[in-house]
Amino acid sequence: MSNHDREELHKFPLRISRVETRVPSLASRIFSVWYRHYRVYTKNLISNGFPPFLEPLIFLAAIGLGLGHYVGFIEGTPYVLFLATGIIVPPAMFTAAFECSFGTFIRLEFDKVYDGMISASINVRDLFIGEILFAGTKSLFFSSAVLFVISLFGLVTSPMAILSPLVGFLTGLMFGSLSLFTTSFVNNINHFNFYFTGLLTPMFFFSGIVFPLDNLPGIVQKVAYIFPLTHSAILVRALAFNRLTWSNLLSLLYTVIFILIFATLAIFRLKKRLVK
Repeated sequence: MSNHDREELHKFPLRISRVETRVPSLASRIFSVWYRHYRVYTKNLISNGFPPFLEPLIFLAAIGLGLGHYVGFIEGTPYVLFLATGIIVPPAMFTAAFECSFGTFIRLEFDKVYDGMISASINVRDLFIGEILFAGTKSLFFSSAVLFVISLFGLVTSPMAILSPLVGFLTGLMFGSLSLFTTSFVNNINHFNFYFTGLLTPMFFFSGIVFPLDNLPGIVQKVAYIFPLTHSAILVRALAFNRLTWSNLLSLLYTVIFILIFATLAIFRLKKRLVK
């Protein structure tokens, strides 16, 4: 290269463009996980979205109308009304539990969905916070569906009941966190039968959903108040009957602490399982 050429290059230096890579924000990373699950779920929207409207009808007809004829009133409230307000939260529990147990295990062990997700800019914490939030969102939808159905039968007596799906959302966060924690121990998908039959089913019957807890033996009552679903039932009935008191803050505090503890433990254990 001649001296003249070198001088020309100095006059017009080459500008090398730099490609800057910017990590998405925390909210964007969590939302991307939530949105991925939303897209998958809504691909079969009719088959996924119809049962939440049908199940409360079956339950109210089988238990509320049949058993209600013999029970009459509970705490001054017609039994069918007592039952209708209680069944707002169990669907939230079961849908979050299924999503973060069977659903998470399949994505983790069979479909290997998470391997591709954490190889991008999403870390394990973002991944499972998104999972828990999606479980809460599904629970919000299921609780809203039940509220809509019971309102058609005139079983909603307080305007405050419109806030009860928010309790369903918190219930979903609780059981999403608990189910992820359970999943961190499971190596065989059939082991979830112990979780559902041994914990969730008894919790459904001994959390004040079907009958009040006041007449149970003392030790059973103490165990029942340890169950997270009991506090969801307390909150949802406080809204449904417009009986909010300061004591309900204890149930709300229990719910928040439960979510934080089990979400933290679940993410810690699943991180060790994913990142080897």
